[in-house]
Amino acid sequence: MKNKVQYFQALSANRGQHNEIDLGEQIGLDEQETQAILALLLSENKIKYERKGVCNYSLMKTKKK
Repeated sequence: MKNKVQYFQALSANRGQHNEIDLGEQIGLDEQETQAILALLLSENKIKYERKGVCNYSLMKTKKK
């Protein structure tokens, strides 16, 4: 899913400056597409819900092997 990768990269670069819906709109996604991508990323444990700053989601920290 190209949009998921693009959104994840935008979320990573965002650093909490824009909320998750506005961020999706900036890359051409509507609210429903953004919510679906957020649900996928949550289920893959790539992001977590965290009320911090403007954006309610942050990246999960990965453990180095």
